[in-house]
Amino acid sequence: MPIDTPPRLSALFLSAGARLSIVIFAIVLSACDGRQSALNTAGRAAERIAELFWWMVAGGFIIWLLVVALAVYSIHLRPVKEHPRLAAWLILGGGAVFPVVVLAVLLVSGLAMMPHLRVPPDGADLEISVSGEQWWWRVRYHTPAGPVDLANEIRLPVNRRALFLLTSPDVIHSFWIPPLGGKMDMLPGRTTRLVLEPLRTGEFRGVCAEYCGASHAFMGFPVRVTTQEAFDAWLEAQRAPAVVPTGALERRGQQAFLANGCGACHSVRGTAADGRVGPDLTHVGSRLSLGAGVLANTHAEFTRWIAQTGQVKPGVHMPSFGMLPEHDINAIARYLESLQ
Repeated sequence: MPIDTPPRLSALFLSAGARLSIVIFAIVLSACDGRQSALNTAGRAAERIAELFWWMVAGGFIIWLLVVALAVYSIHLRPVKEHPRLAAWLILGGGAVFPVVVLAVLLVSGLAMMPHLRVPPDGADLEISVSGEQWWWRVRYHTPAGPVDLANEIRLPVNRRALFLLTSPDVIHSFWIPPLGGKMDMLPGRTTRLVLEPLRTGEFRGVCAEYCGASHAFMGFPVRVTTQEAFDAWLEAQRAPAVVPTGALERRGQQAFLANGCGACHSVRGTAADGRVGPDLTHVGSRLSLGAGVLANTHAEFTRWIAQTGQVKPGVHMPSFGMLPEHDINAIARYLESLQ
């Protein structure tokens, strides 16, 4: 009685392989664009990581093809006495030696690039400290004129290397701007380092890549890369104290902000608010987002954040102030908007 199992099995292997290839390529292509794509590179480190990624894909695909080819060949190969030596060479060479060599080359290539992604060999143009906290980002730019504090956003000059000094006061976070470079863990009690060099201007999105609690998914931050001139002007503006409110509603908002204890947690340079627990709000009105990338910087979202903080970001340490009169919430929002 004829046996037709081998052709059916080989067809099954080929069909499964074709479907797997389609799925893999669909996943890869779906992540090739966007402001948070690691394959839409905009930094020197990201380019090197993407290059390594494609080499790993190619190496893995070759190994997969070889294994499938050996499986199909073995299915058609009759178990007769003339083939044991050939089978041994195929198993040893194709199943062991070749994958080990390919994976070893990829491993060495990946390890060789790591020192250049951590500490610049001849210094950096800019030094920035970032502390990942539940669930926001404390940012400090170190400049010759003194430190500049802000929160929840990063701005960088194009074609300049920035050294990030990363830490955390609570749990492990992970700092990652996919289009600009690799990720780096932020460990309590330690300072880790990451070097990023943007190669083109634009807006990107950074995230926390390590689960850190209830609002881990709401811990993003916008990243804007500009020309050196635009960056210098922005940094100089950030160094200035808060503007003095001129309108009646803004002045009332400042009074309500201080009277309700907001200044105990937040700092607004140039005022009596000197808290260190929460983000610095000196120029919050000019930031690209609110709540660590959760909300747009608009009046409606300011009022929502003040009144419904816990609903917007579950588990956040900032209390909600929905118990305040609506006109006070509106005034505080107008005051914060005016902090340009």
